[in-house]
Amino acid sequence: MPHAQIGPIAVHLPPRVEHNDTLQEQFPSWDLNLIAEKTGIQQRHIADPGVTSADLAVAAATDLFERENIDPASIDFVLLCTQTPDYPLPTTACLVQDRLGLPTRCGAVDFNLGCSGFVYGLAMADGLMQSGAAKRVLLLTAETYSKYIDDGDRSLRTIFGDAAAATLLTAEEKPSLSAFQFGSDGSGADMLIVGDGGARPPEDAIRPRHRKRWKSRLYMDGPSLINFTVDAIPRLVKEILEVDGYSDDDVHRYLMHQATWKMLDQLRLRMDVDDARLPIDMADIGNTVSCTLPILIDRLRRKGELNRDVAGDKLNVLVGFGVGLSWAGCLWRDHYQAT
Repeated sequence: MPHAQIGPIAVHLPPRVEHNDTLQEQFPSWDLNLIAEKTGIQQRHIADPGVTSADLAVAAATDLFERENIDPASIDFVLLCTQTPDYPLPTTACLVQDRLGLPTRCGAVDFNLGCSGFVYGLAMADGLMQSGAAKRVLLLTAETYSKYIDDGDRSLRTIFGDAAAATLLTAEEKPSLSAFQFGSDGSGADMLIVGDGGARPPEDAIRPRHRKRWKSRLYMDGPSLINFTVDAIPRLVKEILEVDGYSDDDVHRYLMHQATWKMLDQLRLRMDVDDARLPIDMADIGNTVSCTLPILIDRLRRKGELNRDVAGDKLNVLVGFGVGLSWAGCLWRDHYQAT
């Protein structure tokens, strides 16, 4: 039975960079040093007004195809995770299929899951391959959260950056992904929400959990999200490891959604994991929502910290969590060998 393997990854970041120094000049009353200390973020990449998630996804996929000499005709399915689609309909994945010149026999699906989306996408690709429906899946994550954020929103503008990542998943005999576990709790929808733009009338929409302090369409209750994370994620990790009888001693790296430094540091403390085993790498790009995990994997590979020659086929844990509320995780060994 074939299994999905995480192949090459290409990352696209919009060229416009917004540094904390620029924000400090624009808003002298903001304590950017304190904000950076809590978030671990010094700058973000921001898409221009006319640039959408589809544009970023196409750029990432094009780079992947060119760099890895991938024939677009070989792609059987496109999975696109985004919470900032180009249109309510049609599905953005279909638009991307056409723009990339993928064959019309190629399946194309959008899914709106945010921070846990990459792991959900891996599970869907694995299912497509085990069913025989696909052999090569293009998993795209693309987000432009900046379009939901008011310029004067100190709490959100300093955190979220725009990005896209294109990941090629191939069907291989040897499994590298296993022990998928999922969770959802819609009662926490009021922690992180854009309450307008959908079919539900504004007067009937879910209200933010606490007073909305900023004009942004996006609302986030950071403290509640941290409380949720440090409670749910250690339990999730324990459940993942128990599937195949592993323990913390067997884990090489815990690769977590890169939310903020404070949130991940709280997880390190709760799980009693040292800095090297739960890496934080977002200072120059911010929280890129569904793109954080593929970006982290790509960066660690480039540093030589994950590939087989260095890590010795060691076990890693992938975990995404956040908006929904939703969370997901799995075990992963990096069997990909760059050419």
